[in-house]
Amino acid sequence: MAESENGIVAAGHPLTAEAGARVLREGGTAVDAAVAAMLTSFAAEPLLTGLGAGGYMLVAGGDAEPALLDFFVQAPSDPRERDEGRAVAALDAVDVSFGDAAQVFYIGPASCGAYGAPAGVCEAARRWGTVPLAQLAAPAAQLAREGVALNHEQAYIAEILGDLLTATPECAALWAPEGRILREGEVLRNPELGDSLERLAVEGEEPFYRGDLAAAVGEWLHERGGWLTAEDLAGYAAIEREPVRVAYRGREVLTNPPPSAGGTLIAYALGLLDREPPPPRLAGVVGAMRAAQAERTPRFLEGLSEQGFLGRFLGSRLGATTHIAVLDAAGCACSVTCTNGEGSAVVVPGTGIHLNNVMGEEDLNPFGFHLHPRRRRMPSMMAPTVVMREGEVELVLGSAGSNRIRSAILQTIVGAVDHGLGVRAAVDAPRVHFEGDVLYVEPGVEPSELEALAASDDAEGIEIVRFASQNLFFGGVQAVSRRGRVLAGAGDPRRGGVAVSA
Repeated sequence: MAESENGIVAAGHPLTAEAGARVLREGGTAVDAAVAAMLTSFAAEPLLTGLGAGGYMLVAGGDAEPALLDFFVQAPSDPRERDEGRAVAALDAVDVSFGDAAQVFYIGPASCGAYGAPAGVCEAARRWGTVPLAQLAAPAAQLAREGVALNHEQAYIAEILGDLLTATPECAALWAPEGRILREGEVLRNPELGDSLERLAVEGEEPFYRGDLAAAVGEWLHERGGWLTAEDLAGYAAIEREPVRVAYRGREVLTNPPPSAGGTLIAYALGLLDREPPPPRLAGVVGAMRAAQAERTPRFLEGLSEQGFLGRFLGSRLGATTHIAVLDAAGCACSVTCTNGEGSAVVVPGTGIHLNNVMGEEDLNPFGFHLHPRRRRMPSMMAPTVVMREGEVELVLGSAGSNRIRSAILQTIVGAVDHGLGVRAAVDAPRVHFEGDVLYVEPGVEPSELEALAASDDAEGIEIVRFASQNLFFGGVQAVSRRGRVLAGAGDPRRGGVAVSA
Protein backbone atom coordinates (compact mmCIF):
# COMPACT_ATOMS: atom_id res chain seq x y z
CA MET A 1 0.00 0.00 0.00
CA ALA A 2 1.20 3.52 -0.80
CA GLU A 3 0.59 6.58 1.40
CA SER A 4 1.23 10.24 0.63
CA GLU A 5 -0.09 13.78 0.99
CA ASN A 6 0.98 14.67 -2.55
CA GLY A 7 -1.11 12.30 -4.64
CA ILE A 8 -1.38 8.58 -5.43
CA VAL A 9 -1.97 6.48 -8.53
CA ALA A 10 -3.35 2.95 -8.28
CA ALA A 11 -3.24 0.87 -11.45
CA GLY A 12 -3.00 -2.63 -12.84
CA HIS A 13 0.75 -2.60 -13.62
CA PRO A 14 3.78 -1.03 -11.90
CA LEU A 15 4.81 0.82 -15.07
CA THR A 16 1.29 2.20 -15.50
CA ALA A 17 1.12 3.47 -11.93
CA GLU A 18 4.65 4.91 -12.00
CA ALA A 19 3.92 6.83 -15.22
CA GLY A 20 1.00 8.58 -13.56
CA ALA A 21 2.86 9.21 -10.29
CA ARG A 22 5.77 10.77 -12.20
CA VAL A 23 3.39 13.28 -13.77
CA LEU A 24 2.01 14.19 -10.33
CA ARG A 25 5.54 14.72 -9.01
CA GLU A 26 6.21 17.08 -11.92
CA GLY A 27 3.18 19.21 -11.09
CA GLY A 28 0.49 17.64 -13.25
CA THR A 29 -3.12 17.16 -12.16
CA ALA A 30 -5.01 13.94 -11.49
CA VAL A 31 -6.28 13.96 -15.09
CA ASP A 32 -2.79 14.53 -16.52
CA ALA A 33 -1.58 11.58 -14.44
CA ALA A 34 -4.49 9.38 -15.53
CA VAL A 35 -3.90 10.15 -19.22
CA ALA A 36 -0.18 9.34 -18.88
CA ALA A 37 -1.06 6.11 -17.09
CA MET A 38 -3.63 5.21 -19.77
CA LEU A 39 -1.10 5.68 -22.56
CA THR A 40 1.48 3.60 -20.70
CA SER A 41 -1.06 0.86 -20.07
CA PHE A 42 -1.48 0.47 -23.83
CA ALA A 43 2.13 -0.80 -23.91
CA ALA A 44 2.34 -2.42 -20.46
CA GLU A 45 -1.12 -4.06 -20.31
CA PRO A 46 -1.90 -4.76 -23.99
CA LEU A 47 -4.12 -7.77 -23.26
CA LEU A 48 -6.52 -5.56 -21.33
CA THR A 49 -6.49 -2.22 -23.12
CA GLY A 50 -5.02 -0.33 -26.06
CA LEU A 51 -5.73 2.08 -28.89
CA GLY A 52 -8.37 -0.34 -30.17
CA ALA A 53 -10.21 -0.26 -26.82
CA GLY A 54 -12.89 1.88 -25.21
CA GLY A 55 -13.67 3.15 -21.74
CA TYR A 56 -14.91 5.80 -19.35
CA MET A 57 -13.31 8.54 -17.23
CA LEU A 58 -14.92 10.08 -14.15
CA VAL A 59 -13.53 13.37 -12.82
CA ALA A 60 -14.68 14.88 -9.50
CA GLY A 61 -13.41 16.76 -6.46
CA GLY A 62 -11.13 19.73 -6.04
CA ASP A 63 -12.27 22.50 -8.37
CA ALA A 64 -13.63 20.06 -10.97
CA GLU A 65 -17.35 19.87 -11.66
CA PRO A 66 -18.21 16.14 -11.64
CA ALA A 67 -18.28 14.78 -15.19
CA LEU A 68 -18.18 11.41 -16.91
CA LEU A 69 -16.38 11.13 -20.25
CA ASP A 70 -17.81 8.26 -22.31
CA PHE A 71 -15.41 6.88 -24.91
CA PHE A 72 -16.70 3.32 -24.90
CA VAL A 73 -17.03 1.02 -27.90
CA GLN A 74 -19.85 1.78 -30.32
CA ALA A 75 -21.85 -0.67 -32.41
CA PRO A 76 -20.96 -0.73 -36.13
CA SER A 77 -23.40 -0.75 -39.00
CA ASP A 78 -24.69 -3.94 -40.60
CA PRO A 79 -22.62 -4.52 -43.75
CA ARG A 80 -25.45 -6.46 -45.36
CA GLU A 81 -27.57 -3.29 -45.41
CA ARG A 82 -24.90 -1.53 -47.51
CA ASP A 83 -24.00 -4.47 -49.71
CA GLU A 84 -26.92 -6.86 -50.09
CA GLY A 85 -25.81 -10.44 -50.16
CA ARG A 86 -22.34 -9.69 -48.82
CA ALA A 87 -20.88 -12.54 -46.77
CA VAL A 88 -19.93 -11.59 -43.23
CA ALA A 89 -17.55 -13.42 -40.93
CA ALA A 90 -18.89 -15.55 -38.10
CA LEU A 91 -17.82 -14.99 -34.52
CA ASP A 92 -15.08 -17.42 -33.49
CA ALA A 93 -15.45 -19.01 -30.03
CA VAL A 94 -12.54 -19.54 -27.64
CA ASP A 95 -12.73 -21.11 -24.18
CA VAL A 96 -10.92 -19.37 -21.32
CA SER A 97 -10.40 -21.16 -18.00
CA PHE A 98 -10.02 -19.26 -14.72
CA GLY A 99 -9.20 -22.52 -12.90
CA ASP A 100 -12.44 -22.94 -10.95
CA ALA A 101 -14.68 -21.39 -13.63
CA ALA A 102 -14.63 -21.13 -17.40
CA GLN A 103 -16.04 -18.62 -19.86
CA VAL A 104 -16.52 -18.57 -23.63
CA PHE A 105 -15.39 -15.47 -25.53
CA TYR A 106 -16.01 -14.65 -29.18
CA ILE A 107 -13.32 -13.09 -31.35
CA GLY A 108 -12.44 -12.40 -34.97
CA PRO A 109 -13.32 -9.63 -37.46
CA ALA A 110 -17.04 -9.80 -36.62
CA SER A 111 -16.31 -9.01 -32.95
CA CYS A 112 -14.81 -5.54 -33.48
CA GLY A 113 -16.71 -2.37 -32.58
CA ALA A 114 -15.78 1.29 -33.09
CA TYR A 115 -12.96 1.99 -30.63
CA GLY A 116 -12.93 5.05 -28.40
CA ALA A 117 -9.54 5.17 -26.68
CA PRO A 118 -7.87 7.68 -29.05
CA ALA A 119 -10.87 10.03 -28.80
CA GLY A 120 -11.02 9.63 -25.02
CA VAL A 121 -7.35 10.43 -24.50
CA CYS A 122 -7.52 13.56 -26.67
CA GLU A 123 -10.81 14.84 -25.25
CA ALA A 124 -9.61 14.39 -21.65
CA ALA A 125 -6.42 16.27 -22.47
CA ARG A 126 -8.40 19.10 -24.10
CA ARG A 127 -11.04 19.26 -21.37
CA TRP A 128 -8.90 18.98 -18.22
CA GLY A 129 -5.24 18.64 -19.18
CA THR A 130 -2.45 21.00 -18.18
CA VAL A 131 0.52 19.00 -19.54
CA PRO A 132 1.08 18.73 -23.33
CA LEU A 133 -0.14 15.42 -24.71
CA ALA A 134 3.16 14.88 -26.54
CA GLN A 135 4.96 14.99 -23.19
CA LEU A 136 2.57 12.44 -21.68
CA ALA A 137 2.74 10.07 -24.65
CA ALA A 138 6.49 10.02 -25.30
CA PRO A 139 7.40 7.52 -22.53
CA ALA A 140 4.57 5.18 -23.60
CA ALA A 141 5.70 5.25 -27.24
CA GLN A 142 9.25 4.45 -26.17
CA LEU A 143 8.02 1.54 -24.04
CA ALA A 144 6.07 0.08 -26.95
CA ARG A 145 9.13 0.26 -29.22
CA GLU A 146 11.68 -1.05 -26.71
CA GLY A 147 9.29 -3.62 -25.25
CA VAL A 148 8.00 -4.57 -21.83
CA ALA A 149 9.00 -7.73 -19.96
CA LEU A 150 5.88 -9.67 -18.99
CA ASN A 151 5.37 -9.81 -15.24
CA HIS A 152 3.72 -12.77 -13.56
CA GLU A 153 0.16 -11.50 -13.92
CA GLN A 154 0.47 -10.47 -17.59
CA ALA A 155 2.14 -13.80 -18.39
CA TYR A 156 -0.71 -15.68 -16.70
CA ILE A 157 -3.32 -13.75 -18.70
CA ALA A 158 -1.36 -14.49 -21.89
CA GLU A 159 -1.30 -18.17 -20.97
CA ILE A 160 -5.06 -18.48 -20.45
CA LEU A 161 -5.68 -16.47 -23.64
CA GLY A 162 -3.24 -18.57 -25.64
CA ASP A 163 -5.78 -19.79 -28.21
CA LEU A 164 -6.88 -16.21 -28.86
CA LEU A 165 -3.33 -14.86 -29.18
CA THR A 166 -2.41 -17.43 -31.82
CA ALA A 167 -5.69 -17.22 -33.75
CA THR A 168 -4.24 -14.96 -36.47
CA PRO A 169 -0.72 -14.66 -37.92
CA GLU A 170 -0.56 -10.96 -37.01
CA CYS A 171 -1.45 -11.55 -33.37
CA ALA A 172 0.82 -14.59 -33.11
CA ALA A 173 3.73 -12.55 -34.50
CA LEU A 174 3.48 -10.32 -31.43
CA TRP A 175 2.67 -12.90 -28.77
CA ALA A 176 4.30 -16.09 -30.06
CA PRO A 177 7.28 -14.95 -32.17
CA GLU A 178 9.07 -18.26 -31.58
CA GLY A 179 6.02 -20.48 -32.00
CA ARG A 180 4.88 -20.40 -28.36
CA ILE A 181 3.24 -17.80 -26.14
CA LEU A 182 5.66 -15.41 -24.44
CA ARG A 183 6.43 -16.33 -20.83
CA GLU A 184 7.13 -14.36 -17.68
CA GLY A 185 10.24 -12.23 -18.10
CA GLU A 186 10.18 -12.33 -21.89
CA VAL A 187 9.74 -9.06 -23.76
CA LEU A 188 6.73 -8.02 -25.82
CA ARG A 189 7.61 -5.42 -28.47
CA ASN A 190 5.20 -3.52 -30.68
CA PRO A 191 7.11 -0.78 -32.56
CA GLU A 192 4.11 0.01 -34.78
CA LEU A 193 2.07 0.78 -31.65
CA GLY A 194 4.84 3.17 -30.62
CA ASP A 195 4.48 4.96 -33.96
CA SER A 196 0.71 5.20 -33.55
CA LEU A 197 1.04 6.57 -30.00
CA GLU A 198 3.42 9.22 -31.32
CA ARG A 199 0.95 10.18 -34.04
CA LEU A 200 -1.84 10.43 -31.47
CA ALA A 201 0.28 12.87 -29.45
CA VAL A 202 1.15 15.03 -32.47
CA GLU A 203 -1.92 14.78 -34.73
CA GLY A 204 -4.65 14.01 -32.21
CA GLU A 205 -7.43 11.51 -32.91
CA GLU A 206 -8.04 12.55 -36.54
CA PRO A 207 -5.93 9.79 -38.23
CA PHE A 208 -7.69 7.13 -36.13
CA TYR A 209 -11.20 8.17 -37.18
CA ARG A 210 -11.04 10.07 -40.46
CA GLY A 211 -7.51 9.53 -41.74
CA ASP A 212 -5.20 6.82 -43.01
CA LEU A 213 -5.29 4.70 -39.86
CA ALA A 214 -9.09 4.53 -39.97
CA ALA A 215 -8.91 3.61 -43.65
CA ALA A 216 -6.40 0.83 -42.88
CA VAL A 217 -8.66 -0.59 -40.16
CA GLY A 218 -11.75 -0.44 -42.38
CA GLU A 219 -10.03 -2.06 -45.35
CA TRP A 220 -8.47 -4.85 -43.27
CA LEU A 221 -11.81 -5.77 -41.70
CA HIS A 222 -13.75 -5.46 -44.98
CA GLU A 223 -11.48 -8.02 -46.62
CA ARG A 224 -12.16 -10.44 -43.75
CA GLY A 225 -15.92 -10.07 -43.44
CA GLY A 226 -15.92 -7.68 -40.46
CA TRP A 227 -18.77 -5.30 -39.64
CA LEU A 228 -16.79 -2.21 -38.61
CA THR A 229 -16.04 0.26 -41.42
CA ALA A 230 -14.08 3.49 -41.85
CA GLU A 231 -17.47 5.24 -42.08
CA ASP A 232 -18.42 3.91 -38.62
CA LEU A 233 -15.17 5.29 -37.22
CA ALA A 234 -15.69 8.67 -38.90
CA GLY A 235 -18.89 9.16 -36.91
CA TYR A 236 -17.31 8.46 -33.52
CA ALA A 237 -16.82 11.08 -30.77
CA ALA A 238 -16.25 11.04 -27.01
CA ILE A 239 -19.31 12.25 -25.04
CA GLU A 240 -19.45 14.06 -21.71
CA ARG A 241 -22.28 12.88 -19.42
CA GLU A 242 -23.68 13.73 -15.98
CA PRO A 243 -22.65 11.00 -13.48
CA VAL A 244 -25.13 8.84 -11.58
CA ARG A 245 -25.52 10.14 -8.01
CA VAL A 246 -26.80 7.93 -5.20
CA ALA A 247 -26.83 8.50 -1.43
CA TYR A 248 -25.14 5.89 0.73
CA ARG A 249 -24.50 6.07 4.49
CA GLY A 250 -24.42 9.86 4.50
CA ARG A 251 -22.19 10.01 1.45
CA GLU A 252 -22.73 10.66 -2.24
CA VAL A 253 -21.54 8.02 -4.66
CA LEU A 254 -20.83 9.15 -8.22
CA THR A 255 -20.59 6.53 -10.95
CA ASN A 256 -21.19 5.73 -14.62
CA PRO A 257 -24.61 6.74 -16.04
CA PRO A 258 -26.62 5.19 -18.90
CA PRO A 259 -26.16 4.03 -21.57
CA SER A 260 -23.61 2.07 -19.51
CA ALA A 261 -25.30 -0.59 -17.38
CA GLY A 262 -22.80 -1.14 -14.57
CA GLY A 263 -23.11 2.17 -12.75
CA THR A 264 -26.90 2.02 -12.74
CA LEU A 265 -26.89 -1.49 -11.24
CA ILE A 266 -24.28 -0.53 -8.62
CA ALA A 267 -26.37 2.51 -7.65
CA TYR A 268 -29.44 0.28 -7.37
CA ALA A 269 -27.63 -2.25 -5.16
CA LEU A 270 -26.23 0.49 -2.90
CA GLY A 271 -29.69 2.04 -2.62
CA LEU A 272 -31.12 -1.30 -1.50
CA LEU A 273 -28.37 -1.78 1.09
CA ASP A 274 -28.81 1.78 2.37
CA ARG A 275 -32.35 0.90 3.46
CA GLU A 276 -30.99 -1.46 6.12
CA PRO A 277 -28.81 -0.69 9.17
CA PRO A 278 -25.05 -0.99 8.59
CA PRO A 279 -23.05 -3.07 8.17
CA PRO A 280 -24.85 -5.44 5.78
CA ARG A 281 -24.45 -9.18 6.27
CA LEU A 282 -23.34 -11.38 3.39
CA ALA A 283 -26.94 -12.43 2.82
CA GLY A 284 -27.92 -8.79 2.35
CA VAL A 285 -25.08 -8.11 -0.10
CA VAL A 286 -25.94 -11.22 -2.12
CA GLY A 287 -29.61 -10.24 -2.04
CA ALA A 288 -28.74 -6.84 -3.50
CA MET A 289 -26.58 -8.50 -6.17
CA ARG A 290 -29.41 -10.86 -7.01
CA ALA A 291 -31.93 -8.03 -7.26
CA ALA A 292 -29.60 -6.07 -9.55
CA GLN A 293 -29.00 -9.13 -11.73
CA ALA A 294 -32.75 -9.70 -12.07
CA GLU A 295 -33.18 -6.18 -13.45
CA ARG A 296 -30.82 -6.82 -16.36
CA THR A 297 -33.59 -7.70 -18.80
CA PRO A 298 -33.97 -6.90 -22.51
CA ARG A 299 -36.24 -3.99 -21.50
CA PHE A 300 -33.52 -2.66 -19.17
CA LEU A 301 -30.85 -2.79 -21.87
CA GLU A 302 -33.12 -1.14 -24.42
CA GLY A 303 -34.17 1.52 -21.92
CA LEU A 304 -30.59 2.59 -21.20
CA SER A 305 -30.59 4.71 -24.34
CA GLU A 306 -33.86 6.49 -23.49
CA GLN A 307 -33.98 10.05 -22.16
CA GLY A 308 -34.74 10.06 -18.40
CA PHE A 309 -34.34 6.29 -18.00
CA LEU A 310 -32.03 6.56 -14.95
CA GLY A 311 -34.49 8.62 -12.92
CA ARG A 312 -37.40 6.36 -13.82
CA PHE A 313 -35.47 3.19 -13.06
CA LEU A 314 -34.02 4.21 -9.68
CA GLY A 315 -37.02 6.29 -8.66
CA SER A 316 -39.45 3.44 -9.17
CA ARG A 317 -37.29 1.00 -7.20
CA LEU A 318 -35.49 3.06 -4.56
CA GLY A 319 -37.58 5.84 -4.24
CA ALA A 320 -9.81 -8.48 -20.80
CA THR A 321 -10.28 -4.60 -18.55
CA THR A 322 -8.01 -2.37 -16.53
CA HIS A 323 -8.59 0.48 -14.13
CA ILE A 324 -6.62 3.53 -13.02
CA ALA A 325 -7.52 5.54 -9.90
CA VAL A 326 -5.81 8.88 -9.18
CA LEU A 327 -6.22 11.37 -6.34
CA ASP A 328 -4.05 14.45 -6.32
CA ALA A 329 -3.01 16.79 -3.50
CA ALA A 330 -5.68 19.32 -4.50
CA GLY A 331 -8.41 16.73 -3.88
CA CYS A 332 -9.24 16.09 -7.54
CA ALA A 333 -10.02 12.47 -8.40
CA CYS A 334 -9.80 10.82 -11.78
CA SER A 335 -11.15 7.30 -12.18
CA VAL A 336 -10.75 5.68 -15.60
CA THR A 337 -11.62 2.18 -16.80
CA CYS A 338 -10.63 0.86 -20.24
CA THR A 339 -11.13 -2.47 -21.93
CA ASN A 340 -10.20 -4.24 -25.11
CA GLY A 341 -12.52 -7.05 -24.13
CA GLU A 342 -10.10 -9.91 -24.44
CA GLY A 343 -8.97 -8.59 -27.81
CA SER A 344 -10.33 -9.83 -31.14
CA ALA A 345 -7.01 -11.32 -32.35
CA VAL A 346 -7.26 -8.77 -35.18
CA VAL A 347 -4.03 -6.74 -35.28
CA VAL A 348 -4.08 -4.28 -38.19
CA PRO A 349 -0.71 -4.24 -40.00
CA GLY A 350 1.09 -0.92 -40.02
CA THR A 351 -0.82 0.40 -36.98
CA GLY A 352 0.09 -1.85 -34.05
CA ILE A 353 -3.59 -1.68 -33.05
CA HIS A 354 -5.17 -4.81 -31.58
CA LEU A 355 -8.89 -4.25 -32.08
CA ASN A 356 -11.45 -4.96 -29.36
CA ASN A 357 -13.88 -7.89 -29.38
CA VAL A 358 -16.66 -6.04 -27.55
CA MET A 359 -19.25 -7.07 -30.15
CA GLY A 360 -18.42 -10.67 -29.25
CA GLU A 361 -18.54 -10.20 -25.47
CA GLU A 362 -21.42 -12.36 -24.23
CA ASP A 363 -21.56 -10.37 -20.97
CA LEU A 364 -22.34 -7.22 -23.00
CA ASN A 365 -24.63 -9.05 -25.44
CA PRO A 366 -26.61 -11.35 -23.10
CA PHE A 367 -29.61 -11.64 -25.43
CA GLY A 368 -27.76 -12.13 -28.71
CA PHE A 369 -24.99 -10.63 -30.84
CA HIS A 370 -25.18 -7.70 -33.25
CA LEU A 371 -28.60 -6.60 -32.01
CA HIS A 372 -27.59 -3.03 -31.10
CA PRO A 373 -28.39 -0.28 -33.61
CA ARG A 374 -25.56 1.46 -35.43
CA ARG A 375 -23.65 4.01 -33.31
CA ARG A 376 -25.31 2.83 -30.06
CA ARG A 377 -22.82 2.72 -27.19
CA MET A 378 -22.55 -0.82 -25.87
CA PRO A 379 -24.06 -1.36 -22.36
CA SER A 380 -20.84 -1.92 -20.43
CA MET A 381 -20.47 -3.02 -16.80
CA MET A 382 -17.48 -0.68 -16.37
CA ALA A 383 -18.15 1.85 -13.63
CA PRO A 384 -15.43 4.30 -12.58
CA THR A 385 -16.66 5.51 -9.20
CA VAL A 386 -16.00 8.25 -6.63
CA VAL A 387 -17.38 8.34 -3.07
CA MET A 388 -17.84 11.90 -1.74
CA ARG A 389 -18.19 12.85 1.92
CA GLU A 390 -19.10 16.42 2.91
CA GLY A 391 -18.10 17.64 -0.54
CA GLU A 392 -14.66 16.03 -0.59
CA VAL A 393 -13.42 12.83 -2.22
CA GLU A 394 -13.22 9.99 0.30
CA LEU A 395 -12.64 7.09 -2.10
CA VAL A 396 -11.93 6.79 -5.82
CA LEU A 397 -12.10 3.33 -7.36
CA GLY A 398 -13.06 1.12 -10.26
CA SER A 399 -12.50 -2.42 -11.42
CA ALA A 400 -11.83 -4.78 -14.26
CA GLY A 401 -13.63 -8.08 -14.57
CA SER A 402 -16.55 -8.09 -17.00
CA ASN A 403 -19.81 -8.84 -15.14
CA ARG A 404 -17.85 -9.14 -11.88
CA ILE A 405 -17.07 -5.40 -11.99
CA ARG A 406 -20.29 -4.40 -10.29
CA SER A 407 -19.91 -6.90 -7.44
CA ALA A 408 -16.22 -6.04 -6.92
CA ILE A 409 -16.94 -2.30 -6.64
CA LEU A 410 -20.00 -2.86 -4.45
CA GLN A 411 -18.08 -5.01 -1.95
CA THR A 412 -15.10 -2.64 -1.84
CA ILE A 413 -17.38 0.30 -1.01
CA VAL A 414 -19.17 -1.76 1.66
CA GLY A 415 -15.81 -2.77 3.15
CA ALA A 416 -14.48 0.78 3.27
CA VAL A 417 -17.69 2.58 4.31
CA ASP A 418 -19.66 0.05 6.38
CA HIS A 419 -16.81 -1.91 7.94
CA GLY A 420 -14.31 0.93 8.22
CA LEU A 421 -11.58 -1.00 6.42
CA GLY A 422 -8.51 0.78 5.13
CA VAL A 423 -8.19 0.82 1.37
CA ARG A 424 -5.69 -2.05 1.34
CA ALA A 425 -7.93 -4.30 3.43
CA ALA A 426 -11.05 -3.31 1.47
CA VAL A 427 -9.41 -4.26 -1.83
CA ASP A 428 -7.91 -7.48 -0.46
CA ALA A 429 -11.06 -8.71 1.30
CA PRO A 430 -12.49 -11.99 -0.09
CA ARG A 431 -15.28 -11.49 -2.60
CA VAL A 432 -18.39 -13.21 -3.82
CA HIS A 433 -20.20 -12.80 -7.12
CA PHE A 434 -23.77 -13.75 -7.99
CA GLU A 435 -24.78 -14.51 -11.56
CA GLY A 436 -27.20 -16.91 -13.18
CA ASP A 437 -28.29 -18.52 -9.87
CA VAL A 438 -24.65 -19.30 -9.05
CA LEU A 439 -22.78 -17.72 -6.15
CA TYR A 440 -19.01 -17.76 -6.74
CA VAL A 441 -17.05 -17.53 -3.50
CA GLU A 442 -13.39 -16.75 -2.82
CA PRO A 443 -11.65 -18.45 0.11
CA GLY A 444 -11.69 -16.43 3.30
CA VAL A 445 -15.39 -15.61 3.34
CA GLU A 446 -16.56 -16.07 6.94
CA PRO A 447 -18.12 -19.59 7.24
CA SER A 448 -20.82 -18.35 9.60
CA GLU A 449 -21.85 -15.78 6.97
CA LEU A 450 -22.20 -18.52 4.34
CA GLU A 451 -24.21 -20.62 6.80
CA ALA A 452 -26.49 -17.68 7.49
CA LEU A 453 -26.91 -17.12 3.77
CA ALA A 454 -27.73 -20.80 3.21
CA ALA A 455 -30.46 -20.55 5.84
CA SER A 456 -31.98 -17.36 4.40
CA ASP A 457 -34.67 -16.87 1.77
CA ASP A 458 -32.00 -15.32 -0.48
CA ALA A 459 -30.36 -18.75 -0.87
CA GLU A 460 -33.30 -20.39 -2.59
CA GLY A 461 -32.17 -21.92 -5.89
CA ILE A 462 -28.55 -20.79 -5.51
CA GLU A 463 -25.62 -23.07 -6.35
CA ILE A 464 -22.38 -22.23 -4.52
CA VAL A 465 -19.07 -22.56 -6.38
CA ARG A 466 -16.00 -22.22 -4.14
CA PHE A 467 -12.67 -21.09 -5.58
CA ALA A 468 -9.50 -22.66 -4.21
CA SER A 469 -7.60 -19.38 -4.14
CA GLN A 470 -7.91 -15.66 -4.79
CA ASN A 471 -8.57 -15.23 -8.53
CA LEU A 472 -8.65 -12.54 -11.23
CA PHE A 473 -12.16 -13.85 -12.03
CA PHE A 474 -13.38 -11.62 -9.16
CA GLY A 475 -12.18 -8.40 -10.77
CA GLY A 476 -9.28 -6.05 -10.35
CA VAL A 477 -10.10 -3.09 -8.11
CA GLN A 478 -7.70 -0.16 -8.01
CA ALA A 479 -8.53 2.37 -5.30
CA VAL A 480 -7.27 5.48 -3.52
CA SER A 481 -8.76 6.80 -0.25
CA ARG A 482 -8.48 10.05 1.67
CA ARG A 483 -8.57 10.35 5.45
CA GLY A 484 -7.75 13.88 6.52
CA ARG A 485 -4.71 14.94 4.54
CA VAL A 486 -3.37 11.40 4.17
CA LEU A 487 -3.98 9.60 0.87
CA ALA A 488 -3.64 5.83 0.66
CA GLY A 489 -3.81 3.64 -2.43
CA ALA A 490 -4.07 -0.07 -3.15
CA GLY A 491 -3.84 -2.14 -6.31
CA ASP A 492 -5.67 -5.44 -6.59
CA PRO A 493 -3.35 -8.43 -6.08
CA ARG A 494 -5.74 -10.52 -8.18
CA ARG A 495 -4.43 -8.72 -11.29
CA GLY A 496 -1.01 -7.49 -10.20
CA GLY A 497 -2.24 -4.03 -9.30
CA VAL A 498 -0.03 -1.56 -7.44
CA ALA A 499 -0.24 1.91 -5.95
CA VAL A 500 2.55 4.47 -6.30
CA SER A 501 2.81 7.76 -4.39
CA ALA A 502 3.81 11.07 -5.93
